[in-house]
Amino acid sequence: MLEDSPLSEEAKRQVVEHALRKSEERFRLVVESAPNAMVMVNSRGMIEMINTQTERVFGYTRRELLGQPVEILVPTRLAGHHPGMRAQFFANPQSRPMGAGRDLYGLRKDGSEFPVEIGLNPIETEEGTMVLSAIVDISDRKQKEEKIQQALKEKDILLAEIHHRVKNNLQIIGSLLDLQSSRIMDRQVLDMLRDSQSRIRSMALIHQTLYQSKDFARVDFANFLDALAPTLIASYGVDPARITLSLDTVGVQLPINTAIPCGLIMNELISNALKHAFPDDRRGVITIRLSRDTPSEVSLRVSDDGVGLPPALDPAKTETLGLQLVNLLTQQLSGALTIQPGHPTSFLLRFPSDE
Repeated sequence: MLEDSPLSEEAKRQVVEHALRKSEERFRLVVESAPNAMVMVNSRGMIEMINTQTERVFGYTRRELLGQPVEILVPTRLAGHHPGMRAQFFANPQSRPMGAGRDLYGLRKDGSEFPVEIGLNPIETEEGTMVLSAIVDISDRKQKEEKIQQALKEKDILLAEIHHRVKNNLQIIGSLLDLQSSRIMDRQVLDMLRDSQSRIRSMALIHQTLYQSKDFARVDFANFLDALAPTLIASYGVDPARITLSLDTVGVQLPINTAIPCGLIMNELISNALKHAFPDDRRGVITIRLSRDTPSEVSLRVSDDGVGLPPALDPAKTETLGLQLVNLLTQQLSGALTIQPGHPTSFLLRFPSDE
């Protein structure tokens, strides 16, 4: 049998050229049918190829764009920086998004700008490395994002107004109780009213803290305690020179459904120390400590160097409203309360709260 005669060099060249033409034609078909605007640019920044979607997006015809600098598609205010950025890409060509973290804009033929996302892909050709840019018009997405941002802004304004009004209403209730207390001669009833005022002020203070913050879902509890303790000192008419407050707090953010019961507990514990720990004008120190022991647990401690709890007092079974509230609110927080009756007297509250 006769062996197949080897292809001549000319025949091989023709086969290779045919394969290259077919490959180039496939590439052009893929680019042409792409759903995004596709623009191929050489290292000098001249447009070598575009697809039909580019004509639709930018409003130019193919003839108007081919051979033009790519800056024709870039807003004038940004075009000056574009050649330098293009040079950086060609110095290290690799597929990547353009302008990561920056807002990008395209320029239509009619002079209007629109937001875009651009993906850059280096393409090796006989004329050297070129970059194929895939350009997506994201105007619709931006409009939706702006509507969402506006809705969030309006919601924040509404929440701020709600917290402001709740705080004002609570302050009005406290003032009404204050007026009522001026007509009461019974010392026991007067103390009960004062305690109620204290609890109302505590809740009002939480709403005020939220109103003054930028986050309406979480309360900076350290700031709350910094404001609560001096307020209670003034409320009970305690001489600050006689009873000193020592605050050791860290920045702990609590969700509002945790902050309110927690604030009421602190109100009761600090109030009890102010009322009972230092009789007969004794001097002493009330220490308040707030810490996050683990990422999922917060601890609050109120301690004093006063006379201590009465020996017969069982905090878990007490009939006093204040400690009953403390026990109930601790359960609401799914927390645990540890009590040291004296030397020093200490109430330690631990409860779960994720960062």
